[in-house]
Amino acid sequence: MKTIIGRELEKKILREVIESDNAELVVIYGRRRVGKTFLIREFFEKELVFEFSGQYDVKTKIQLQNFTNKLDQSTKSAFPSSLPSNWTEALNRLKTYLNPILDKKKAVVFFDEFPCIDSPKSDFLSSFDYFWNDWASKKDNLKVIICGSAASWMIRKVIQNKGGLHNRITKKIRLLPFTLKETEKYLQSKNITLDRFQILQLYMAFGGVPHYLKEVKKGESTNQTIDNVCFKKEGLLFGEFDSLFRSLFKNHETHVQLIRELSKKNSGLTRNELLQKMSIKSGGTASLVIEELEESGFVTGYIPFGKNKKDFVYKLTDEYCLFYLKFIENNKGKQSWVFMQNAQSWKSWAGFSFESICQKHIREIKKALGISGIYAEESSWRFRGDEKEEGSQIDLLIDRKDGCINICEMKFSEFEFVIDKKYAADIAHKISTFKEVTKTKKTVFFTAVSTHGFKNNEYKLRWVQSEITMNDLFA
Repeated sequence: MKTIIGRELEKKILREVIESDNAELVVIYGRRRVGKTFLIREFFEKELVFEFSGQYDVKTKIQLQNFTNKLDQSTKSAFPSSLPSNWTEALNRLKTYLNPILDKKKAVVFFDEFPCIDSPKSDFLSSFDYFWNDWASKKDNLKVIICGSAASWMIRKVIQNKGGLHNRITKKIRLLPFTLKETEKYLQSKNITLDRFQILQLYMAFGGVPHYLKEVKKGESTNQTIDNVCFKKEGLLFGEFDSLFRSLFKNHETHVQLIRELSKKNSGLTRNELLQKMSIKSGGTASLVIEELEESGFVTGYIPFGKNKKDFVYKLTDEYCLFYLKFIENNKGKQSWVFMQNAQSWKSWAGFSFESICQKHIREIKKALGISGIYAEESSWRFRGDEKEEGSQIDLLIDRKDGCINICEMKFSEFEFVIDKKYAADIAHKISTFKEVTKTKKTVFFTAVSTHGFKNNEYKLRWVQSEITMNDLFA
C-alpha cells in the first residue's frame, strides 16, 4: 500500500468501517482531483474485491457494458458475458459473484463517480436502492463505498434520499484539499525540498489539490513549476478550468458565471448581489447553483459579525479558480510567470490570497493562540461609513466565549512586515470603530498574522497583543 498523506480523520472512519461487524454503506464526496479514488483504493487494497467507475455523459448501454467488463475481470471469466438488459440484472450478477466471498471474509465494493452511472432513464438509483435494501444490507461482511465529485448530487440524491436509501448511509466523508501541513508532507514524500514560503506561494496557485501537486518536479522552484503547469499549453492547469466545471455540473455555464462574478469581489457578495449581477431569478436555480458550488468546495459562505443567515456573504475560495481567472485566462502563455510575479497586481492579489488561506486554517490559528479548547465563531465585519465617518473593514475576527475577540490582520510579505505611523493609525481607527459601532463589551486583542512576522518597533509593541507567522499555519 502506498503511503496515504494526512487524512487522519478519514482513515479513522474507514478503519471503523472495515472493523465493523455490520454491513456498511459509505458515501465519500469532494471536488474533482482531490484524491477520493486514491484514498479508497489504497486504504482498502486488501479488501477491495470489485470496483466500477461511472463514465461521464454516456448512455446506459455503455455503462452496462463497462460494468460487465469489470465483473468479467473480477470473476476471471474466460469468455465475455452477455450484456445485462438493465441495472437490476447487472446488480444480480454482482450478488452472485460476491456471495461466496462474503461467506469467508469481509469485502469492499467500490462504486466510483456514482452520479455518472445514474444516467437519464437508466433507473440505476432505484435498482441500487433495491440491491442495498433487499440483499446487501443483510450481508455483515459487505462494505459498499459510493463516491462522487458532483458533491451536491451526492447529498441530494443519496445522503438526503427520500426513498429507499433514506437513513441507510452508515458513514459519510467530505474529502477536502490538503492543508498546508499535508501539502508539505506530500511534497516531502516525493523528496521535493521547497521551503515554506515557496510552498505557500505554490498553494496560492494550486490549492491543496493532490492531483495538481503531482505536477511539482524535483529540483524546480515554485516559479518554474507554476510557469510550466499553468502557462504552457501542455501544462495540466492551462486548460483545466473549463473541463473542471463541465465534468461536474449540468448546465455548468451558470456555475462558471457565478464563479466569475465572485472572482471580481474579494470581499464577497450577498445572495441578492449575486442574483442582480447574474440576472437570474431568486429561487430554485440560484439556490441549487450556490449549494453545488459550496458543497464542491469552490465557494464558501460566511455570516458577517453581528448578522444572521439571511446576510450570508459568499466568497470564491478555490485557489486554482482564483489564480486562473486573475492570471492564466487572459495571459495564455504570452508572458512568463516570473515576469508577471514582479508586477504590482501580483503583490496586491497575493495579499488577498494569503487572507483566504488563513481563513481556511482557522484551526491552526486558534491552536497558535492557545484557544483550541474555547468555543469561538469566525467571521468578517464591515462598516461602510458615510460622509461624516470613515468606513472600516476586518477580514477575520475570532469571537470567543471567554469574553475576548481577536481582530486578525493578515499580511503577505517577503520580509518582516513593518508597522509605520500611517498603518498604526489605521489599526487604531479599526479597533475604535469596531468597538463603537458594535458596542461590544468584550476585550479586543489585535492579532498580527503574517508570513515572516512583524518587525519589532514602537508601533508593534503598542498594538500587537499576539503574533502568528506562516510556520504556525503549517502546524
